[in-house]
Amino acid sequence: MSESAARQYVPLTCHGHSRPVPHLSFSRLEKEDDEYFMISACKDGNPMLRHGKTGDWIGTFLGHKGAVWQARLSPDSATAATASADFTAKVWDTHTGEVLFILQHDHIVRAIAYPYDNPGMLATGGFEKKLRIFDLQEHKFAAPPSSDPNAVVQPITIETSRAFEIGEGVHTQAIKFIVWAVDPNIVITASGDTLRWFDLPSRRCVREAKLEGEIKSCELVSLAPPYSSPTDIGGGLPVLAVAAGKTAYFWGGKRAEDELKRTTLPHGIASVGLDLKGRKFVVGEEPGTWAYVYDWDTGKQLDVHKGHHGPIWSIAFSPDGKLYATGSEDGTIKMWKNCDGFYGLWRGGVSAPGNINE
Repeated sequence: MSESAARQYVPLTCHGHSRPVPHLSFSRLEKEDDEYFMISACKDGNPMLRHGKTGDWIGTFLGHKGAVWQARLSPDSATAATASADFTAKVWDTHTGEVLFILQHDHIVRAIAYPYDNPGMLATGGFEKKLRIFDLQEHKFAAPPSSDPNAVVQPITIETSRAFEIGEGVHTQAIKFIVWAVDPNIVITASGDTLRWFDLPSRRCVREAKLEGEIKSCELVSLAPPYSSPTDIGGGLPVLAVAAGKTAYFWGGKRAEDELKRTTLPHGIASVGLDLKGRKFVVGEEPGTWAYVYDWDTGKQLDVHKGHHGPIWSIAFSPDGKLYATGSEDGTIKMWKNCDGFYGLWRGGVSAPGNINE
């Protein structure tokens, strides 16, 4: 392989955070130009928005007074939601960076999720051990005075009493992850070593799965429609990827309840990401700082990624599947190329590991 070809596969490093990155995620694909975005949570309390293909910094959402544990973009990328140790979840305008909603809680908020195709609702969970659904569409903003063109719309604070609690009393430990299935009536939570599926119309838990150990990662993995096909893992539908103990679990179907596979590895797993089209999965080892790539069909180890200086807490694939990002205890994000040819900043003549700064 030529020197220039080898250099295309050097990871890009995104700096800017000052403390560990516990979670990152990508947006959907923009229909007009195939662009997409990445958002990262950080224990420094300052979630960041970046261009997905390059890692270039767009902006920082300022306003939390505690660590931010999760950050997600809405299905239309118009808003972002963050879960924080300051007892709030916040919803932000991604164009202006302003806070739109403050969802007040009584304890640390660890998990948030938008519906698969609806930016107007949000699920939250955390140390209160309660799964709540907030209907953001119920609340209207007061228009700023027409005499003041620079007036800013004040954020709306929503108390937990205005939310709908689902599965009251079911959780016995903190809720660390929430996934909204393709079926809008199904929400899945990860709490301790247990996955639970909830039916929203009845507000009841309809299924539980006790896993090998504490759940460290739980994400719904999907490809944008132009890139997905029936031959992909999951048959063209999103797949629920979960890391617990030394085992990676995968569920498919519109309700994410059909177990597709479970693979037990010789090491602990802190996070897992899934390449639906390339038929491989990536895990962050625990304890350790490396990421391992495994073949979906054979379980054979394909590659090892070195470069982080702390555990890898989050792995996410882009909506076109052509790169994936890892978020680490070391406060950095690394972006790894997952396709042939030129892509993003991986071009002929690029030298040394890339560094993308705020």
